[in-house]
Amino acid sequence: MKRALAIVLGVLVANATSAQMPQLDDIMKGVQSLPKVPTGNSTAGATDDKTTGAGIKEALAVGTERAIKSLSAVNGYFGNQAVKILMPSSIQKVAKVASMVGFQKQVDEFVLSMNRAAEAAAPLAASYFGDAIRDMTLQDVRGIMTGGNTAATDFFRTKTRAKLYSAFKPIVSKKVGEVGATRAYKDMMGRYENVPLVSGQSLDLDDYVTNKSLDGLFYMVGEEEKKIRTNPVARTTDLLKSVFGK
Repeated sequence: MKRALAIVLGVLVANATSAQMPQLDDIMKGVQSLPKVPTGNSTAGATDDKTTGAGIKEALAVGTERAIKSLSAVNGYFGNQAVKILMPSSIQKVAKVASMVGFQKQVDEFVLSMNRAAEAAAPLAASYFGDAIRDMTLQDVRGIMTGGNTAATDFFRTKTRAKLYSAFKPIVSKKVGEVGATRAYKDMMGRYENVPLVSGQSLDLDDYVTNKSLDGLFYMVGEEEKKIRTNPVARTTDLLKSVFGK
């Protein structure tokens, strides 16, 4: 059994990938021109609907740009404990046994490959978030403005998650497949699905990594939204200061 584990897990190798970083202008491309910031002592409650809507859109664009840039970088997922993709629970026992018999390096490389796949897919989110911003209604804006600290992120999740899943999964499949992780996983599960160690569990690895990638993405967008809402330093434009300032 140890020999079989060695053969299967030994084929896992890491493959670092670089990602193209999105820009705020790309996310906001095609979005209605933003109005001038009101003069005087305007506050979030005193701004008109047009200005508030523009402020929400800019906050969404700024927050998503920051989140996507962070996650697209090398170690964007792997180096961030809040979003790092860990070994699937259904094969953790197999991984533990492999580590015990001297194959911790291969297990680590398996985990690294999943996170590299997520980092490669992250830039795809920019265009989908841009579409969601462009399609926002006045009702959406009002709901986000009066909602909780992650109301905008919740809006994004509702509007884009299914589309992002479809866009992310082929990239994830390609990147994970390049390092042999999917092939090795299927081989491993084929060998051990009738062994108590695995308890007959199965897993679509591409689906797992794609969903974990999206979980991390929305988590980071939510964190950026919280900063803009609660931290004046994060309001980097006059419009954000006007709409979210107290």
